[in-house]
Amino acid sequence: MKVIDLRSDTVTLPTPAMRQAMYEAECGDDVWGEDPTVGRLERMAAQVTGKEAAVFVVSGTMGNLTAVLSWCGRGDEAIVGDQAHVFLNEAGGASALGGVAYHTAPNDERGRLAPRDVEAAIRADNIHYPRTGLVCLENTHNRCSGAVLTPQDTRAVAEVAHRHGIPVHLDGARLFNAAVYLGIPARELTKDVDSVSFCLSKGLCAPIGSLLCGSGEFIRKARRIRKMLGGGMRQVGVIAAAGIVALEAMVDRLAEDHQNAHRLAVGLAGIPGIRLDPERVQTNIVIFQWKLGLAPELIAGLGQRGVKASYMGGDQVRMVTHHGVTAQDIEDALTVAADVAQSFRAAGVSR
Repeated sequence: MKVIDLRSDTVTLPTPAMRQAMYEAECGDDVWGEDPTVGRLERMAAQVTGKEAAVFVVSGTMGNLTAVLSWCGRGDEAIVGDQAHVFLNEAGGASALGGVAYHTAPNDERGRLAPRDVEAAIRADNIHYPRTGLVCLENTHNRCSGAVLTPQDTRAVAEVAHRHGIPVHLDGARLFNAAVYLGIPARELTKDVDSVSFCLSKGLCAPIGSLLCGSGEFIRKARRIRKMLGGGMRQVGVIAAAGIVALEAMVDRLAEDHQNAHRLAVGLAGIPGIRLDPERVQTNIVIFQWKLGLAPELIAGLGQRGVKASYMGGDQVRMVTHHGVTAQDIEDALTVAADVAQSFRAAGVSR
C-alpha cells in the first residue's frame, strides 16, 4: 500500500546531493572550533539572517532552549504566545532546566501577539515580581496553520520590548517558509529581533540540526549553554554538510509545498464533516476540524488507507506538505479523505 505521510515536514529524507555532501564532508572537532564544514554552515546562517554569528545545535528545541537560557536568569520570565511551540511542545525545558517562567499572551488566529498585550505582560520593577527577561515570537506559527508574521508584525512587538530594554527571540523553525511566502529575504524577517533559530530538518530536508543566530557576544554565551545541555558535538561536519545543501538548494522549492498545501486545503474544505477555511493556509501546514466523530478515529481511518496525519487535540487534525509529497499524492490523499469521511457518514457517526 502506498503511504502518503503528512504528519510533519520532519519526515523528509536527505536528498542524494545531501548524502553525497555528507560522504565527502571535511571534518574536525567542533567543540574546539575546528570543524571547517560547521564553520561554513554557521557563517552562511549568520549571513542569511543578517546576524553577526551563529551556532549549530542538534534541534529546534535545543536552539530555543539555548536562546532562553542565554537571555534569562533563574526566576526571570519570558513572554510567549499561549499557542507557542516553545510553551506547548518543548517539554517545559526552560522552566525545568533554567528556572525560567513563562508569561503567556494570547496569539490571534495568525499567530501574532498584540503589542498592547506584550506591553501589559511586561513586569514593573517591583521586588514582588519576576524580571521580564525575554519576549518570544514564532514565524511561521505551527499551531496557527503555518501563518506568517510580516516584518511589520515583528517590528511592532520588538519596538515595545526594546523600549523596555527586553530582547526578542524568534522561533523561526520554518523561517524560510515565511520568506518564500512573502517573497522577501529571510533577513527582512529577522532584522528587528535579537536572536533567531531556524531548522534545517523540516522542509529543508536535512536529517539533523538547527542554527541559533545573534550577536557575537550572544553566540559566545550560547556556546557555553549548548555545552551545558550536552550539545557540544565533535566531527559533526558530516551532518552540517547536509545543512549547507539545504540552504543552497532547498529554500526556493518550498513554494511547491505551499501550492500543494493550498490544493489540499481547498479539497478538504469540500468534504462534508470537515471545517476549514482554505484562505487561512499560507504555507505548508493545513489544520482542520473534524465534526463527524472523534479526530483520532478519523486519523486512524486515514492511516488504514495509507494517509498519515497528526492529532492537534480536540477535534483538530494537521496535515503538512513537504519534499517528496507530489501534486498527485495530494489528489490521492483527498480521495482517501473523502472515502473515509463518507464511511463515517454512512455509519451515522456524529457529535
